Amino acid sequence: MTLYVYVEPDQRRREELGPAFREVGCTMLTTMAELEAHLPRYPETLLVILGAQVDLDEALMFTAYQRLQRPLIGVVLIRYTLDPGVVVQCLRSGVREVVEEADSEGLRAATVRSVDLSRALGTTMRSVTEAAPYARVVTVFAGKGGCGRTMIAVNLAVALASAGRRVLVIDLDLQFGDVAIMMKLSPERSIAGGLAMAGRLDEQGLRSLVTPYRPGLDTLLAPSSPAEGEQVRREFVVELLDVARPLYDFIVVDTPAVVTDQVLAALDMSDFFVPIVTPDLPTLKSVRLTKEMFDLLDYPQDRRLLVFNRANTQVGLSPAEVEEAVGMPFAVLVPSSRDVIVSVNQGEPITITDPLHPVSRAMSDLADRCTGVQSPPVKQRRFFGRKTKA
Repeated sequence: MTLYVYVEPDQRRREELGPAFREVGCTMLTTMAELEAHLPRYPETLLVILGAQVDLDEALMFTAYQRLQRPLIGVVLIRYTLDPGVVVQCLRSGVREVVEEADSEGLRAATVRSVDLSRALGTTMRSVTEAAPYARVVTVFAGKGGCGRTMIAVNLAVALASAGRRVLVIDLDLQFGDVAIMMKLSPERSIAGGLAMAGRLDEQGLRSLVTPYRPGLDTLLAPSSPAEGEQVRREFVVELLDVARPLYDFIVVDTPAVVTDQVLAALDMSDFFVPIVTPDLPTLKSVRLTKEMFDLLDYPQDRRLLVFNRANTQVGLSPAEVEEAVGMPFAVLVPSSRDVIVSVNQGEPITITDPLHPVSRAMSDLADRCTGVQSPPVKQRRFFGRKTKA
């Protein structure tokens, strides 16, 4: 069983390292193209080591993509020298360890830590699946329009689905929903199509309402007219979620900028609550009121994942001041970028078009928080014939 892969373009280096690595079942490859062909055939792979001659940009693109597609795979990158700026760039892209080529002991230690982390993550993911046989509901909410709520919901759903999970996005902004526009979907099917099945909705009925977006990601779009949206009752929202939960791993609910009976139904059934805040006083006030509402409804504080959108906008309010004003800690900070506006106008989520983008990385971090993955404990084990402390 192939668990470890070493990509080393330099033949001399491959000949030097080959015997030791093959002894533990490591496959030696020459190019990134060979690696791309290798991974689909060996999905059990836990570790990829990229040699010093592998192009940095190519290594970062590969890592960012694998972080979404195969989150259990750890990437250890070797460089001739360690430049602090390059190291930071690598770690932000998802590279687990960056090691200097001459540091053979450091490479051994890095591989041990990465493999142990992958195995711990695998155990944790299996535990989460066993403990939660029904989908986790993640409701994105903002009490003020223009906060980027739908953008966050759509890109969070894409990040979750890219990690191999079955995801449904529900557009609960029943009058003016934008999920269809942001994902370039035709709203031929919508929630309103299920009203005739209210009280007797089943799996087949639900599947007749959803619009597939890509493998593993479905959407349940808002009605095409506000009049149809007014006919959707709280009880039908509960029924939709009840029927959908056994079919998916995650359900991401986008909501309007008002608290309706339908929104409260989704919040009451939610596992995670994602309020959105931006650095302006009206939004700070609305999020503060949202927190008070969550407190009154006794929603668990550890399941509230506050997202600070446009966090780097220079408008006289620092992140610390915003955090203090709303009375909740940030789960993730999403930077402001014109690339987001471009992606919205093109109907292509930025998490798909540019997985290396800082906004995409923030969405991946938020997805990680929703999965509840924890860091593994420190342990000792043997690797390449050496006993190393992780």
